[in-house]
Amino acid sequence: MKARPLFLFFVLFSISQAFSNPCFASPLLSATDMVGRQIHVPRPPVRILALGPGALRLMVYLQAQDQIVGVEDMEKQFPSTRPYWIALGKKLEKLPSAGPGGPAAINREPDLEKILALKPDMIFITYLDGDKADNLQKKTGIPVVVLTYGPFGTFDEKVYDSIRLCGQLLERQERSEAIIRFMEKARKDFSTRIRNIPDSAKPSVYVGGIGFRGTQGIESTDTDYLPFEWLRAQNIAKQDGRKGRIFVDREKILRWNPDIIFLDAGGRHLMRRDYARNTPFYQGLRSFKNRKIYLLHPFNWYVTNLETVIADTYAAGKIIYPRQFQDVHLDKKSDEIYTFFLGKPISRTLNKNHGKNGGPPSFLK
Repeated sequence: MKARPLFLFFVLFSISQAFSNPCFASPLLSATDMVGRQIHVPRPPVRILALGPGALRLMVYLQAQDQIVGVEDMEKQFPSTRPYWIALGKKLEKLPSAGPGGPAAINREPDLEKILALKPDMIFITYLDGDKADNLQKKTGIPVVVLTYGPFGTFDEKVYDSIRLCGQLLERQERSEAIIRFMEKARKDFSTRIRNIPDSAKPSVYVGGIGFRGTQGIESTDTDYLPFEWLRAQNIAKQDGRKGRIFVDREKILRWNPDIIFLDAGGRHLMRRDYARNTPFYQGLRSFKNRKIYLLHPFNWYVTNLETVIADTYAAGKIIYPRQFQDVHLDKKSDEIYTFFLGKPISRTLNKNHGKNGGPPSFLK
């Protein structure tokens, strides 16, 4: 009988210790999403949905794809355009529909019936206004977390905030920080390699074929093209005076006459036909005469494929600054990048789909 009070003491002590543990004290995890909403989500969520441009990609980066319970119909279209789908499409394409998705669905209420049928614990959604997110949460009774990559077609460090938020809510903080470290290490590597090159020693460069509401030809360019920005390259399109994605006259391209032209491989079919029809224009450019024309893989499709931006920057770096990047074996480096982000080395597949990254377009061979 004397042992009974001691036994009860240990029982009560164990219970008090359990409830003092944060996991027991708070079954919900609280955070602030990317539009400033206070959110409270189950800890940890088991079943998740990722809706809107780039949301599913972030789940793959965070290695949370096994928790996805449905995907947008758009994700199953044009599978060769998104590396995460190339790496994991066989698994993801079997998942049920979470609604249409795509550009027309941005900042609009998703398909409530399909969402409710999938019974997610949490919904991640990009580019949705706060009041619409609140309304979606009220209608479904499911926590809604708004994410962003920042402005379309750019690199904005807001994407780091989204990655960290997802890592916190999915209890994958270590992975989220590893992603950010990987990206910053690559950006530092670019900066270190080219830091001693004066602008006067840099060749002029131009990129054509930048997609804008579909594939485009050589006149479509970007004054803030990410690989050029990260390499501090002499992007000749900046002379136009406009910013962002622009269309320029062919006469202007001839006047600029860049040393090197890169072509976004997403528009390569258009440019192949155009080259056949307008060969004199292309032959009037010294970059074509000198065979200084190179493909880079498209990285903006349902917003930015961050891993492809890094791979493209190494490809462009080897061409613009061959001495500074001579140690980089591009296929090996690309597979290292894709394996880290997506779990698979897929550069061979991307080269097959789009043409060799950093190689000449097929119509010039």
